[in-house]
Order: sequence, then C-alpha cells, then structure tokens
Amino acid sequence: MSAIPAHVGIIMDGNGRWARQRGQIRTQGHLEGLKTAKRVVKAASEAGLSYLTLYVFSTENWKRAADEVAFIMALVRQYLRGELDFYRENRIRIRHAGDAGGLPVDIAKELREACEDTRDFTGMQVILALNYGGRDEIIRGIRKLLAERGGPDSPGEIREADFRRYLDNPDLPDPDLIIRTAGEMRTSNFLLWEGAYAEYWVSEKFWPDFTEDDFKAAIAQFGQRERRYGGANS
Repeated sequence: MSAIPAHVGIIMDGNGRWARQRGQIRTQGHLEGLKTAKRVVKAASEAGLSYLTLYVFSTENWKRAADEVAFIMALVRQYLRGELDFYRENRIRIRHAGDAGGLPVDIAKELREACEDTRDFTGMQVILALNYGGRDEIIRGIRKLLAERGGPDSPGEIREADFRRYLDNPDLPDPDLIIRTAGEMRTSNFLLWEGAYAEYWVSEKFWPDFTEDDFKAAIAQFGQRERRYGGANS
C-alpha cells in the first residue's frame, strides 16, 4: 500500500435489509451491525489509522419506528459501556459528532462519560456520529459563529478557516476516505463540509456482512488513487 488514510469515515448501511433478507426483525440486523463495528474498529486500530468516524445514528433516523429507535439507543449504551476496557487497553479515544442536546438524557450522559474517560488516550480516535447530520452541523456552526460575532447584522468576512472552528470537531483532519456499504451511491448527509474531497469506496455488502478483509481492501484501493483536490494532472 502506497498510502494509509489518516481519517476514514464509514456509512454503516444495510442492517435492516440484512435482517429482512434472512426473515428476521430489523433489530437483529442492528445487533449484528454492532458486532461488525467492533471488528472494524479493531482492524482500523491495527492498520494504524489515526481517526475513524462511524455514522451511528443520523438526525433523520428519528423518523423510524419508536421501538427500533429505542433498540438502537440501547445498543449505543451497551457499546459505550461494554467496550471501555478495549478502549483502555488500546488507548483509543472516543469522541462525538452531532447534537448531544437532542439525545435521550441517559445516552448523552453515557457518551459524555466515555469521552471524558478516554480523552487523554493517544491511540486512534473513534468519532461516533450520533444524532448527526451534515446540514445540522453546518447550521449549528453558523449559529455559533453569529452568536460570537454579535448577530447576523455584523458577521464580517467569513473564510473557510474561520468557519471550520465552529464545526463539531474542528481539530480533526478532513476524512481521506469514506466507506459506504449496501451498494448505495449517496452521501446521506454525512460529513458534508469535511468530506468535500474525500475518496469514496462502496461495498455491495450489507454492513453486518462487512469484514476486516473488506476494510483492508478499501484501504489498499485508496492507496492506489491519485488525489488532485480539483487540480489537474501534472
């Protein structure tokens, strides 16, 4: 491999369809998807990535059935508690992207404590995009900027570098690679600002079927691409 991405984002898609294909309820797909997430986090850490952003729950996912949403939140709680020893052992730092104020109080507390417990770890950083939407992040960023600058009548000149400071995790590098499963060809409101020049790699597999070898294949394929950021070939 000629290059290893520093930051990878993953749109973990297809849990429900995986379950339906097997005659199971959708929540079983989410449970299997959690197991896949654990395996991929481990593979990413071993591969030497610095940052991994997982699209866990979008701002649009609240439209789903109440029992499915409740199950997903319970899985998030289980993940945050159950994997803490793994994070400590591998010095993995947990971070959050999204609107924490829109989460159930108990989930927001678990998330806050996981982030606090691991904040000094120097290994790979895992960013959980939870109650996250790219448009929502940008709007929240604009509100922060205007509040700091005295309102919409006096924003002054706004440059990209200025605005970046108001994103959820302004210190993180933009994702180099975004992986999407289930064969879908859309961004689904994921890292719209940060992913402007990310490379995409799409797998036809549903997320629960995604393996460590699939992840390694995506990383290897990334290393063969030429990134021009809007420029021309030399």
